[in-house]
Amino acid sequence: MSITWQQRATQADWAQALELIGSVDQPLLLAHVSPDGDALGSAMAVGLALKSLGKNPIVSFGDDPFVVPRILQFLPGQELLVAPADVPQHTPVVVTFDASTVQRLGIFQERAEQADVLVAVDHHASYSGFGTHHLVEVGNPATALLALQLIDQLGVRLDQAMATCIYAGLITDTGSFRYAATTPYVHEVAARLMATGIEHDQIARQLYDTAPFGYVQVLGAALNRAVLEADSAGGLGLVWTTVSVADRSAANLGIDSVEAVIDAVRVAQEADVAVVLKEHEDRTWRVSMRSRGGVDVAQVCIALGGGGHRLAAGYTSALDPQQTMQHIRAGLAAATAIPS
Repeated sequence: MSITWQQRATQADWAQALELIGSVDQPLLLAHVSPDGDALGSAMAVGLALKSLGKNPIVSFGDDPFVVPRILQFLPGQELLVAPADVPQHTPVVVTFDASTVQRLGIFQERAEQADVLVAVDHHASYSGFGTHHLVEVGNPATALLALQLIDQLGVRLDQAMATCIYAGLITDTGSFRYAATTPYVHEVAARLMATGIEHDQIARQLYDTAPFGYVQVLGAALNRAVLEADSAGGLGLVWTTVSVADRSAANLGIDSVEAVIDAVRVAQEADVAVVLKEHEDRTWRVSMRSRGGVDVAQVCIALGGGGHRLAAGYTSALDPQQTMQHIRAGLAAATAIPS
């Protein structure tokens, strides 16, 4: 179910959403599949806020098996998490976080499509308009900032646990404040979060600087097979590589543990666009795509069934790597350049 939505939520949108969320004891808060810090951090923070108001929120995401990514297991509020199979069949109010399409809800897609009340909280330009109510602000640096606004409007005092979750989302989607979307307001919010006493250095270390040795081996293999195509992406250059199930199995790593490979690949200065194909156990390939600024990679991923931002996007491919890359090359050639 969907209705017309604006690219920036109005105060009336916020008032309606707050009334609906506050009207039930057990809202269902959903992060997208394979959640990152912004998705799960936002859902957990709002869940903790609702719990402080005496509610009994459920936090979940539509992955099977249901496993919290290793780098996010430090987040407070783990007691709020419920596996999809154990979520009650009747949840009158559903709130989604950081999902640009209903397909990104995985197992929960059908429930979301049939929900009487579904509040979508998101910031992606590729947001498709699903849901009955929309707290969507395109161009906002992180969904976590909208989650913080929701907490404030609920009248909840921000504590250290909530702030930890919000900070995890904020540094995830701003690349530790390195990305172009980082604004003065982002730094003001970071200061507010730090004032609660969060261990900001430990949060960053968990998200960016902690991995098992097996990851180092997988990263080395991925970098060794990386390919540079200087003539791709309209001559702006493309660098890409793959991470197979065999790679991960040998190192006993889940797919969430190799998300950071893209950050190592993208440093190649000869390429505007970086792509990493990560094989899932179901034999599909999860595609991560990054741009230095010359190409709008969201256009490419949306056309291929995914979504994201101009500089960071992704999708899932059922084709083999060579066929997948053929589609990506064609998409990059047709993509509109980002205005300078």
